[in-house]
Amino acid sequence: MTTLTFTTTDTPMGPFGWLTTDAGAVVASGWTTDPDYLRDLARSSATVVPGTDEPTSTAIADFFAGDPAALDRVPVQQQAGEFITDAWVALRRVPAGERVTYTELAAAAGRPAAVRAAASACATNRAALFVPCHRVVRSDGGLGRFRYGVETKQALLAFEATMRPHGD
Repeated sequence: MTTLTFTTTDTPMGPFGWLTTDAGAVVASGWTTDPDYLRDLARSSATVVPGTDEPTSTAIADFFAGDPAALDRVPVQQQAGEFITDAWVALRRVPAGERVTYTELAAAAGRPAAVRAAASACATNRAALFVPCHRVVRSDGGLGRFRYGVETKQALLAFEATMRPHGD
């Protein structure tokens, strides 16, 4: 039987929880303290146990302390079709403090005409923060939707705007 570890920490946007595999990969995360919600989000039937995921906790703390590359150290495990997976990989390449449109995300994932599929990649992303779908905005500059609320998305973008770029 598979087991997932549930860990929480405080962030400026509120309590943040995540589930990790025995290998330490995040399978679901977001602004919630409900492990069952995250297990359902991950589409898993695994047993969830409370625990401490120190490497991920440290990466989150480092990120909110101003290290824009800290979350890059966290492995993520999500399953989807080829384009959605490519879009998630492309999202992880969008630096903190930058925004891309759904059109730009589609192009970065290798299919410039797949704008709706790029939006679907954001909507089906289960690893919020680590796969930063909050950095995707509409072509008119509007924020669009976010699973954890537009206020959280706006707060994340405002926080990231204060971060120094990688290498500075």
